[in-house]
Amino acid sequence: MDLTEKLASSFLAFENSAGIDLDAKVHEIRTRAIQSFEQQGFPSKKDEAWKYTSLKALLQTDFSLFPAPGKPVGFKQVKEYLINEIDSYNLIFIDGVFSAFLSSTTHEGYDICVLSSALSKPKYNLVIDRYFNTIPKERNSLSELNTAFTREGAFVNIPRNTIVPKPIQILNFSTGSEHNVLLQPRNLIVVGENAHVQIIERHQNLSENTTLTNAVTEIFAHKRAVVDYYKIQRDTLHASLIDSTYVSQKKESVVSVNTFSFGGKLTRNNLEFYHDGENISSHLNGLSVLGNTQHVDNHTLVNHRHPNCESHELYKGIYADRSIGVFNGKVMVAKEAQKTNAFQQNNSVLIDDGASVNAKPQLEIFADDVKCSHGCTIGQLDKDALFYLQSRGIPEKEARALLLYAFGNDVVNKIKIPQLKARITQLIASKLGVELGFDL
Repeated sequence: MDLTEKLASSFLAFENSAGIDLDAKVHEIRTRAIQSFEQQGFPSKKDEAWKYTSLKALLQTDFSLFPAPGKPVGFKQVKEYLINEIDSYNLIFIDGVFSAFLSSTTHEGYDICVLSSALSKPKYNLVIDRYFNTIPKERNSLSELNTAFTREGAFVNIPRNTIVPKPIQILNFSTGSEHNVLLQPRNLIVVGENAHVQIIERHQNLSENTTLTNAVTEIFAHKRAVVDYYKIQRDTLHASLIDSTYVSQKKESVVSVNTFSFGGKLTRNNLEFYHDGENISSHLNGLSVLGNTQHVDNHTLVNHRHPNCESHELYKGIYADRSIGVFNGKVMVAKEAQKTNAFQQNNSVLIDDGASVNAKPQLEIFADDVKCSHGCTIGQLDKDALFYLQSRGIPEKEARALLLYAFGNDVVNKIKIPQLKARITQLIASKLGVELGFDL
């Protein structure tokens, strides 16, 4: 039995398992999702969207779909992955199960809690019926798989005219309680009119056992809402992540999604923005610093469907050893979306001859009064600049690191949380093998 058949045959047992209490509409959504997944199966390199990313090796693994509870995890084991310098709400999940002991939630003024409560409690039925799995997305069998097996994740519901005073940290940990584990967290983020929230998300394997995480996040930003979302990806070489994020924006909203990829065996980021109103602003930023045989694939879509909107996309990558980077960015401008301003930029630096990058920027424009542009560069470090720094007494290793940090600094400067910016700077320095002893 291959993994597709195993998942399909396990669906009924999953819905009948203890703790899964679903209303009829959610059950219908799940059933349609598993049927769609059975029809599509896992993506392969024959699919244009997956041309440069193969899941073949992962699909030969016999994953445990319902991992048994592992050893208790204490704060000491996870504190290094939290941004402890800030006061925040924390939603921490261990092997797909919410850890109330390590987390801090609230229902005072807004809901920052777990998705299982929203799926099972009648008072949330209207929210779930309105938002859960309602964004019309591109064909994605892995997103359908997550929908079918959604058990737990973060539920954030911010009412209108509310500014959440501190960031929300969402962390998913795998303890390695079983040798091969498939985790499928699901986040639902609803931000009301004139509301503002900052969210930091991370997935982390705490062992050397193989982990595959198939995550889905849905973000709904209502009129004049502001959402700052940060993804930190620095997992072990035994962990792979497929992260699909879908964003629906209403009139005059501003949403930023910033992705920092520093680790993991294979990372695939699917990021899709859908505009539903005028004067919308979307920001997609990403920085990848990879080595060994790591693989990262950033696949983005911005769907401009209304006039007077803008999107700004900036992805940069630094690739060493035999690492592989993939960028596929698509901007679609409908006929009605006049006065659109869309910018897309992808720049990569190859440190070693064994590293490679595949880039495919795309613009599909059906309107005639727009300002749209894209650019893509793949190159190496400037030898003259490197020589200049060395001639000023800076050792070669540190000189390289300074040039590479300067290359990626445009993305780092997009971070609006100072403590997070300092942490990202530390992670970049660690990845480059140097110490940055001053504030950049």
